[in-house]
Amino acid sequence: MIDLDKLSQLLNRPKRIVLLSHRNPDGDAIGSVLGMSYYLQGLGHQTKCILPSEYPVFFEWMRQAHDILIYDLSAAECEKAVESAELIFCMDFNSLDRIDRLGIKVLGSAAPKVMVDHHLDPEPFADIVFSDPGYSSTSEMVYHLITGMGGSDVLSTEVMEVLYTGIMTDTGSFHHNTSERVFNICAEFKRRGLDDSRIQELVLNSQPDKYLQLLGHCLYNRMELYPEKSFGLMYLTKEDYRSYDIKRGDTEGIINYLMMLRNVKVGALVMNQPSIIKLSMRSKGDISVQKICREHFGGGGHKNASGGFSKSSLDETLKKLREIMGVDKTVNT
Repeated sequence: MIDLDKLSQLLNRPKRIVLLSHRNPDGDAIGSVLGMSYYLQGLGHQTKCILPSEYPVFFEWMRQAHDILIYDLSAAECEKAVESAELIFCMDFNSLDRIDRLGIKVLGSAAPKVMVDHHLDPEPFADIVFSDPGYSSTSEMVYHLITGMGGSDVLSTEVMEVLYTGIMTDTGSFHHNTSERVFNICAEFKRRGLDDSRIQELVLNSQPDKYLQLLGHCLYNRMELYPEKSFGLMYLTKEDYRSYDIKRGDTEGIINYLMMLRNVKVGALVMNQPSIIKLSMRSKGDISVQKICREHFGGGGHKNASGGFSKSSLDETLKKLREIMGVDKTVNT
């Protein structure tokens, strides 16, 4: 049960409020930040939304998305906003290293901090904590927060659109981590006039032509399958990033093609991005990729969908991942 008394007291007069989410923002990050921001604006608060890095282009349709401050592009403005904030919301992350250098500013701020998150093992940096891994997404949690304080009348079209986006993307289009509660929320959105088909078109079917070219390259040249261990992986090199001009969001959903295979229960996509190597992992059933990402790659997430990072070379990272999964590339080739 979510206790809203303390939060309601903090919101009893207009404030300057900053809402933050994590690097490499996904649909739940931007959906929960904007959804909460819309609600707070309706109460008379001044809000600024900040993300450490740019969001994928297929979220640009969201109202006020272009007003989001990006730390990578305007660090001074972001730091000034945090310094002047009277209240800070930390959305969809529970560790300050997920917001990079902004974490130091947040930790040093005297403003009360509110964490809203659905990942495991929250760090104790917030004054008010709404943390529950039993929720599908932070966007689902925002639904309960704002309707708990303001009733169903706060569910404007724009609020429903961004929260639906967060729920849809964090459940893999309702393939995992769903519940009766999730479907009841979406049913309420539908009754209130949400055009869910439009949202799915905007988010899922708006990729550029090069997406299929990149996907084909991954499937044909960058895929390794180990059916004896029910494991599959794909990877992208720095040269791939240059050749296919890979931008934010261009790799979205590629890992899901591994999970379509009957003989794959654990899938990994390893991306040699310009500044760091990023891993995305997925699993089926009771297999926890969250444990793998947390223990070996400095990351985490959820049992069936997690991510991590590596400071080693691509070859060393792939070798380490194969060893963890107990597979031998020489046998595969």
